[in-house]
This record gives sequence, structure tokens and C-alpha cells, in this order.
Amino acid sequence: MTEIFSSQSTDSFRELLTLGRCNLLVSTYQAGQLVMIRPQGQGINTHFMAFDRPMGIAKRANEFSVGGAASITTFRNLAAVGPKVGQGEQVDACYLPRKNHITGAIDIHEMGYDKHHKLWFINTKMSCLATLDQDHSFKPEWRPPFITAYDLTDRCHLNGLGFRDGVPRYVSMLGASDEPGGWRKNKISGGQIMDITTNEVLVDGLCMPHSPRWYKNSLWFLSSGSGQLMRMEKGKAPEVVAELPGFTRGLDFIDRYALIGLSQIRESSTFAGLPLTKRVDQRQSGVWVVDTQTGQIVAFLVFTGNVQEVFEVKVLPHQFAAIVDGQSPFLASSYELPDAVLKNLAPADPVQAPLEAASRAHVNGDLDEALTLYQELLKQYPDHPVTNQQYGVCLLDAKKWQQAITQLQKVLQRSPDNAEAMNSLGCAYQELGEDNQAMQYFDQAIATDQQFALAHYNRGKLLLKQRNYSDGWLEYDWRWQTPQFVPFKCDKPQWQGEDISDKTILVHSEQGNGDHIMFWRFLPLLAERCKEVIYFGPENLAPLVAEIPGVSQSRIPGALDRDLFDVYCPLLSLPRHLGITLENLPAPERYLEIPKQVVVSELKGQRKIGLAWAGAASHVNESNRAIPLAELMTLTAGIDARFYSLQMPLSNDERDLLKQHNVIDLEPELPGYARTAALVDQLDLVISVDTAIAHLAAALGKETWILLCTNADWRWHESGETSEWYPTATLFRQQVAGDWSKPLKWVKKML
Repeated sequence: MTEIFSSQSTDSFRELLTLGRCNLLVSTYQAGQLVMIRPQGQGINTHFMAFDRPMGIAKRANEFSVGGAASITTFRNLAAVGPKVGQGEQVDACYLPRKNHITGAIDIHEMGYDKHHKLWFINTKMSCLATLDQDHSFKPEWRPPFITAYDLTDRCHLNGLGFRDGVPRYVSMLGASDEPGGWRKNKISGGQIMDITTNEVLVDGLCMPHSPRWYKNSLWFLSSGSGQLMRMEKGKAPEVVAELPGFTRGLDFIDRYALIGLSQIRESSTFAGLPLTKRVDQRQSGVWVVDTQTGQIVAFLVFTGNVQEVFEVKVLPHQFAAIVDGQSPFLASSYELPDAVLKNLAPADPVQAPLEAASRAHVNGDLDEALTLYQELLKQYPDHPVTNQQYGVCLLDAKKWQQAITQLQKVLQRSPDNAEAMNSLGCAYQELGEDNQAMQYFDQAIATDQQFALAHYNRGKLLLKQRNYSDGWLEYDWRWQTPQFVPFKCDKPQWQGEDISDKTILVHSEQGNGDHIMFWRFLPLLAERCKEVIYFGPENLAPLVAEIPGVSQSRIPGALDRDLFDVYCPLLSLPRHLGITLENLPAPERYLEIPKQVVVSELKGQRKIGLAWAGAASHVNESNRAIPLAELMTLTAGIDARFYSLQMPLSNDERDLLKQHNVIDLEPELPGYARTAALVDQLDLVISVDTAIAHLAAALGKETWILLCTNADWRWHESGETSEWYPTATLFRQQVAGDWSKPLKWVKKML
């Protein structure tokens, strides 16, 4: 599934971080991300890094540790790496993973370092407070007095941990139960805050308390189920400082300001009936800032994408900190050494610094600068193998296909077993339309390295393009082993085509919106083979997929009850397991229906034509598949029809151009694909480049003319004016890369 991670914030949120010279590190186990939040210019820069179920975060002077699904990972600040990671000299800290301690799946919650630098953490499954040692998975140090024995049944849902004077002092729990999962029986008012030095219950009767903190001579904590920030001063009863629009979890401070993590919370039995759900209908996910002296909300950052739950919020004392994941190439070239060793290091490799500069420009997309730097380096070191290969790849990325081929063939001559060069050559030849030559290089790459996932994936796309579906689907599934695809995180088995007549299957979406729409056609076939089909995909498509026959539930991103389904399958893997070939490909003229509750404006005109000229800017082939609007507008002159723009978002220049050509802008009505579908359904014809609008129109059975670039996506095959997938589609193929004049001329003639 294509994950969307984004945020919006108030100006005051940026100002607080800027004035405090701070960044925030946020964990979200639901989305599987660590989020570094940093002020940058007049806005906020949020860096999302994939991490397996991150929860608790502990910080100390030059490092932090993160509790994950089955381990604790420690990141250390190697500031010298900072300028190399893509944000330039503004990076004043760079955290790299340095240690990983396997704990097993114990549901690690809050964590912290004591004054002796020992790491303490809540082991929620075992209902105890634990530390690490070298000889064991973990070492239990304390448990609530009512817990009679250790097991992994989460008896009281111990969750929060607070320190005072450098030692662990306070814990929170959701219920004083000694039964497996017993805390669930009284989650509304069974919560407690306990002093572990005396085993005294300081506060009880709480609704799902979390995040106890000793700050400025007061005990602060969150009543998560009520969405409240609370404070208890010595000798006084707890008081509500602020009420917030979400499930509160994760707390830190900058001077007088409390920074609080908010979650939308799942609609499940765990969270049913909470005071928060009765008080707030539209709950938020993000970080809210409360002035602790007035109780007023003074700033916030809200997550607008797939982050729906926040676990921890930690303040880091940096202007602009970077974080590097365990797959980063920087790990291979970043070292921490004792001072005595550093004083005796041999002179650095003279190629290293200029090669890093070229690589940095390459990664940042400044291809002209990168090419220049590679060329200058090769003048001095013409035989340097890494520089030669990276230069060839950069030529490929710069769409200098023939030059890339020449360069990569030189690399292959010097290193005949270089599978990466073979794969890159295959890509270059495919861009030139020489598919047979491309296939030879993909085959060679795989013969050299049978586990080379990217070569398998590229070969799979080419096989599909050549209409060889039986072999193509098999190779296409290698995509999940390439870096650009993040596998669906699930402890249930993936369906491999076996009998599931008595099972419920969850199908998760992936890739772009057009892919979703195109592959929904397989859901009714799947429904014939199983007990129930649940679809898991983005919210903007949920109303449409719910109308597909055989889909019993349409779920949007968020936590899923593990008992909801038995097996799962990626959407684009369905044809492989259903045995789909061109001969049995389901291609109904119309397989989408508009939800009855969707109401849009009535479109006027005797002949109504919709236009779409670009897709998502982030698409790898967008620069090739998009048509400049000025060129597309040549279609409207002298045509007796009313034209409608189906494009969003629009620039001001595009809006002006549409007005000049009397094209009606539908952008205000387009948000949500169900609304877009209702508008498209009123049109007589849709003219579009290869984007989701084309798939939507064709799936609705509308006459659809699709403009394709020279090296079009595999689904449109190598040639032909019709599509095996869409009976109502006509294909207009570009003959010369970058030149849309001929296909537009054909379209104009047919209009």
C-alpha cells in the first residue's frame, strides 16, 4: 500500500521549536515510523523513518534508544555525518543506529535512562519494570505488589515510566489486576499512578493513565482515555490542566510548555465508551502544546496522512537533527573510534570526499551538478570502479540513455560479473524501446546473482509488457524485496493461492490510485474462493471499493484487530494467485458504481469532455507521461463540445490558461474519488494521460482516450490502440520521446 506521511502545523509550533533550539522525536507504532520534527525556514520539516513498531524512547546526552517489536535499538549522534545526509550544513546532529538488543516480543512501553546511564523500560506483557544485561533478554527489576508471578499475559497493562532525581520513581497502569488481561474489565476508572520506591498508589480512579513525569516540583501525567493533561502538587489532589482533542499519550516539556502526543484512537472494544469518545467526535493525531501556567493550547502539529496514533514525544536539544535508518549506506562509512586511534589514522582516500560530494548531489536530484562532479573526478581517476558505475547510473537518471549505455558497458568490460551494471543497462535499453536487448541484460543480471530482487522485478514488468502474464506475475512479486516497496506488517500468513474457502482474507492496497482501481476487478473473483473479503486501502478510495461485489468491508489505514482476518494478500499479487492470463483476464465494460449517498453538481453541455494532463508529481515517470497544459489546450479550438478539467491540484497559471480556453475547472468538486467518479460518470468522453483519472473513467465504462509516452507502463503493452484491460479505452502512443504533437494530432482528428 502506498503510505502517505504528512503534517500541518501552526506558526507558533515552529516558533516554539526555533526559540527553544529543539527538535522533536515522535514514535508511532501504528504507522511503523519514527518522526523527526524540525523547524526549517518558515515551516516545519518532518522526516519519517520506517521502524518496526516503535514505542518507548529514552534519551540521554548523545544518544537515544527506541523500543521496537522485539528489540531495543540505540542511536548515537555522529554529528560529522550530518552534512552528508542531504540537508547541508544546517544539520547539527545525526543519529545512526549503533546497537540492537533483542528482548523478544514483550510490548515495550515507556523507557528512560537513570543517572548512572542504565536503561529502564516497561515490559508490559510481563507486567514489570526491567533493565538490560548482556546475558539475558531482559532483567525484571520491579513489579506491582499485586502481581504474583511473571508471565506474558499483560495483567495490568503497565505502560508509563517517570524519573525523579535521576532514578525511576513513578509508573502508570490501566488496572490493578493479577489476571491475564484483567485490566480491560475496568479501563474507564481502574487506572493508577504508583510510586515504585514505596509501592504507594498516588492516584487511582483514572481513565487509562499514561506518561507520568516529575517536572518543576509537580507530578504530571496524562489521563489518556479522557484526553487530559493533569498535574498533582504535593499535598493536593490531581487537577485537570487542559483537555485535548485526542487520546493523550507521550509527554515532554520545553520550559513552561508541555508537548503532548495525541492519537485518533481505534474504534475497538479497547477504546469503546471512553469519556474522550463522548466529548470529541473528530479526534486528532499529532503533537499539541499546552501552556502549563494557563492551561491554554498555544500550538499544534497535526498529522494529515497515515499516522493516526502517537506513542511517545521526546525533545532533542538540536537545531536540525537527522536520523539514519539501518539500511543507509552511511552506516558502512561512518565510524566511532577512540581519540588515540584517530590521531594515528592514515591519510584519507583522495577520492572519498569528491565522490561523496557527487553522490550527495546525485541523491538530492541535482543531476547536472552530479554529472559535472563525476566527470571531474574521472579525469583524475579514470579507472575508479565506484565512480564509473555511479556516473553511469547518474546518466541513466538524467535520461541520457545512449551515454548511459556507453558508460555502463565500459563498467561491464572491466567487471564482467557486475550484476548491477547489467540491470542498469537493461533499464537503459528498455527506455530506448529495445526490449529484447533489455531482457537479455535482466537475464544476465539474474544469472549472475539469482537473488537480485530489482533485476527480477524489472524483468517481471517487461514480461508483463510483452503479454507474458504467467511468467510476469511471478517475477513481479519480487518487488517486495526491493527498497522502494515496504511489505505489509502482519503476523498472519500471506495467501499463496491455496484453498481459503473457509477463511477471511484481507487485501491491502499498494502503489498508486490507478493501480487500486485497475486491480479491483479481481476482488469478485477472489470472493468466490473465500468466506469473506476485507479491503484495506486509503480513505479517499474507500467509498468506491465498498461498492465492488464481494467486498464485505472497506477498512482505512489504522490498527486492525488481528482476529478480523485469517490471511492477507497484496492487491497486485491477486492475479498471480488467481492464475490470470490474457486469455482469462476479466475485462467488463463497467465494474465501478457510484455510492448512492454521493451528490455532485450536474454538468452542462450536449457533448461533455473531461481532461487530465498530469499525475502525481512524485511518480517515477511523471516527467515523461505528463503533457504541458498549453499543448493539450490545442485540442479545444474549433471543437463543438464543453470541456471540463479533472485535474487537481492546479497552479494559478493553469487556472488562467483554462479560463482562456473556456475549460470549466472542477477542482473544487474533485476531492475524494467517489465525487470524482460521479462527475466523470456524466461525461461523454475523457481524454487523459496515464494517471488515475484514466483508470477511473475506463472502469466506469466511459469512452476513454489515453495518451501514452514512448516507454509507457507495462499494462499498456508494447503496441496497439486498444487495451485488453479496458474495452472502452483507446490508446494514443507517442512515437518520439517528449514529442506529443503526433498523438495530439490524432486525437484532434478523431474529435
